Amino acid sequence: MRLIIENCNNIEKSTIDIEKNHLNIKYGINGTGKSTIAKSIALKNDLDSLIPFKYLEENPDNIKPTINGIDDINTILIFNEEYISQFVFQENELLANSFDIFIKDSEYVANQEAIDVLIQDVKKLFEENDELKLIIKDLEELSGSFGKSKSGYAKSGKLAKSLGNGNKLKNIPEGLEEYSDYLHNENSVKWLKWQMDGSKSYLNINEEKCPYCTSIVEAPKKEIIEKVSQEYDATAINHLVQMLGVFERLDKYFTDDVKKELNSIISNSDGLSEEEIKYLILVKEQIETLLKKLINLQKLNYHSFDDINTVEEKIKDLKIKLGSIPFLNSDETQQIVNPMNELLDNILNRIGELKGKIHKQKQKIQRTILSHEKDINSFLEMAGYKYQITLEKENEEYKLKLKHLDYSEFIKSGSQHLSFGERNAFALILFMYECLSKKPDLIILDDPISSFDKNKKYAIMYRLFIGEKSLKNQTLLMLTHDIEPIIDTIKIKSGLFQPLPKASFLKLENGIIEEIEIKKSDLMTFSQVCKANLSSNISDIAKTIYLRRYYEIMDDKGLEYQMLSSLQHCRDNPTIQVSGTSRDMNDSEKEEATRNIKIMMSGFDYQNILSVLKDKEQLKVLYFSSNNNYEKLQIFRLLAIKIPNKTVDKFVKETYHIENEQISQLNPLKYDVIPYFIIEECDKCLSC
Repeated sequence: MRLIIENCNNIEKSTIDIEKNHLNIKYGINGTGKSTIAKSIALKNDLDSLIPFKYLEENPDNIKPTINGIDDINTILIFNEEYISQFVFQENELLANSFDIFIKDSEYVANQEAIDVLIQDVKKLFEENDELKLIIKDLEELSGSFGKSKSGYAKSGKLAKSLGNGNKLKNIPEGLEEYSDYLHNENSVKWLKWQMDGSKSYLNINEEKCPYCTSIVEAPKKEIIEKVSQEYDATAINHLVQMLGVFERLDKYFTDDVKKELNSIISNSDGLSEEEIKYLILVKEQIETLLKKLINLQKLNYHSFDDINTVEEKIKDLKIKLGSIPFLNSDETQQIVNPMNELLDNILNRIGELKGKIHKQKQKIQRTILSHEKDINSFLEMAGYKYQITLEKENEEYKLKLKHLDYSEFIKSGSQHLSFGERNAFALILFMYECLSKKPDLIILDDPISSFDKNKKYAIMYRLFIGEKSLKNQTLLMLTHDIEPIIDTIKIKSGLFQPLPKASFLKLENGIIEEIEIKKSDLMTFSQVCKANLSSNISDIAKTIYLRRYYEIMDDKGLEYQMLSSLQHCRDNPTIQVSGTSRDMNDSEKEEATRNIKIMMSGFDYQNILSVLKDKEQLKVLYFSSNNNYEKLQIFRLLAIKIPNKTVDKFVKETYHIENEQISQLNPLKYDVIPYFIIEECDKCLSC
């Protein structure tokens, strides 16, 4: 596929080719726009945030960021700093959604569905029965109203607050009978709040007038109004109304004797006696027994069975025996319970089949866990990290946990303990598993391994792209300023990385990104680079630079090297420098050096090249006529002009010296790796 990106951040236009089902490595120096390429793909439907700065203040042509050629890409996963910070190293698990990524694959889902078929009638009963849902809700509310206490009844609980001083809605205090219509109304709580607010806030404004109707109020009437606030608390009445509603809805599930006793207790005018509290605690114990059974039935699934050997006992234990909760052994409760018990009997009739499917799922999970743990821990060992991971079950899921080899407990804060490189390494492997789980149309790695040393780089590349459980054959875009992944994958270990990755160099100039393919033959030792450029169409001055460096890298500092070094130092006669001493070459030495140099560089002529080197204006012409930034940089060095910008000056003087070169590299004559801003600084100096 071919993506055309325009007007995104520093990119005016970029054409990016991505081969499907291949690793596509795009190599470019910092500042090229690699992250912008990743962002433009990720934000394909909302690119406004990428509009270049130059169009933010004035944009008469209404230029907008665009990306084309991406219609076939629906799902994308991107590895970058945002991924590391947002999705990994959670407090209770190394990777968010560990369960979905590592365990919940298609086989797991299929096994779960097979188990659900056998217990689906129980699940359906709860899903389709609104009455059951209401019973569970009311039982939970009634149980919770007792509060938390070892005795089973807390004075701070809702039940104590609502009934502890008696039912004042049913038993209206003496003198307040005239308010009975309001207190018995379904909106009694709202009325009480309104009445008490008026009596507390407004009654004293004018002691002779009613704060509600402004009529004259005599002293006895004022006392009655104030008594409402003294006798009633709106919060307690609100609790009471709620509790009475719960008791009313659950009333039919209790036996007649229990109903009678409960109605007496909740109608009491004097508050709860010790005997009544003890009775209520007995009620609480029995409703909680029923509630626990109902909730376990409602949540019935594979995770209900921890031990394959106890499946039958678990099913039997789920049956509700009303004889053990006699307070609730009513006809209404039996109508709810009997169908559930019958469904459980049906499951028991197929218990062998159920145990077989549960056993199959447990084996599958165990295989998966062992495979992932072995795989990731082997990588950690190979990469030299003293950590191990394990998948631990928590509730109904499995979470990825991290351990250090020198510490027995799980590490709760990965971001705190892991170094930057370690976090990146973990994140990359976890990202790989997430990609394998979600199977996106496109995977993007935004400069993923440049922070690692060589051994870890190769270990990560090997793990990501080689083997059955890897990103092999995925459509993947790797953006990097590191040449080593290309050297490893398409040159040194090209036989391992199959299908062979597609590699290219991204060259940015004046906002335009040009993509240049990198093949295996393009990755050369520096001696090969030098020899190749001696036969290319570049200036003789540039050729002398490459030839001198060729002799230097071959550790051959004989007559030929001495002659080229003298030439580049603009000596009229070539000299021989040895141990701090210098002498002129004699004629025979000159002839020998010239003859050998011409074997490598047929057009070599010492005096002709020297005349150009001494002519600064001619060098400037040569500089500006060069089409390659690397060659420009070498010519600029010969001009010996100091650049005011110290950082750029250091780059010009020290970059691409022999001691800085890698064994394998791209030919800079073809792959223009000199940052464009460096050449702009050189241009400015020469144009002054």
